[in-house]
Order: sequence, then structure tokens, then C-alpha cells
Amino acid sequence: MGAIDHYLDASFLVALLTIEPFSFRALQYVRACTGGLIVSDFAAAEFASAISRRVRIGQMPQAEGLLVLSALEQWASNAASGIQISSGDIALAGTFLRRLDLPLRTPDAIHVAAADRLGATLVTFDRRMAANAAALSIPVVEP
Repeated sequence: MGAIDHYLDASFLVALLTIEPFSFRALQYVRACTGGLIVSDFAAAEFASAISRRVRIGQMPQAEGLLVLSALEQWASNAASGIQISSGDIALAGTFLRRLDLPLRTPDAIHVAAADRLGATLVTFDRRMAANAAALSIPVVEP
């Protein structure tokens, strides 16, 4: 990997900080990454939503959920740059969503737009988002 920035979406963060099928691949990617890692406030919110859902449906005890949420904050503050989603990201996402040939969802469009603004590679385990980003000529990696 070159020294470019890597925008991490929520699917990647969940794999990185919990145990699931893509966890090893996420960890290997972070270890091999030579560029900067980026976590947006939006990706962190989606991460919190995913963990909260796991707790609500009984896949994860509440105490573990709280630890995982804290782990994201700690890991991101030490290993990644935090960014805020901007109104420009939302506007660009709206432009992407007007491409009626793409099966793009609003949250995915926001991640793609943020990666584009930053000139970063989008890092995701969401195949549909990756395919849409590639169709929009946004650099994307599925580790």
C-alpha cells in the first residue's frame, strides 16, 4: 500500500474492533497500512448503531457493547485522524444519489463523498458500496 489516506467505513470498523469473519483481514489491513487512517463522525455513529443493535438483539452483552464503544474512541484517538462530515459531503452524496443507474443508499453515498473530498481510498467490507464507489471512480479497497 502506498502512503495515501484510507477512509474507514463502519463495516470495516466493526470488523476491526469485534470478532467476526472479516476481523483478521481488517487487522492485517491496518497493520500493513502505510498511509493515514481516517474515521469520520458519521462512521463512528454507524459503528455505535451496529453495536447497539447487537446488544438489543442479544448478540452481545451490554457490558461488552460499552467496552467496544469505548474501544473505538480510544483506538481512533490513537491510530486515526477524525473528520467531520461536511455539508459539501452531503451535497456531493445527493449528486451521487441522482445517478439513477446506481443502487446507492444514502449512508453509503455519504461515505463515498467524504472519501472523495479527502482524496482518500475508501476501505469497506460492504460489496455494494465498493461497487458503487468504483463506478464513481472513487478509489476503494475491500481488504
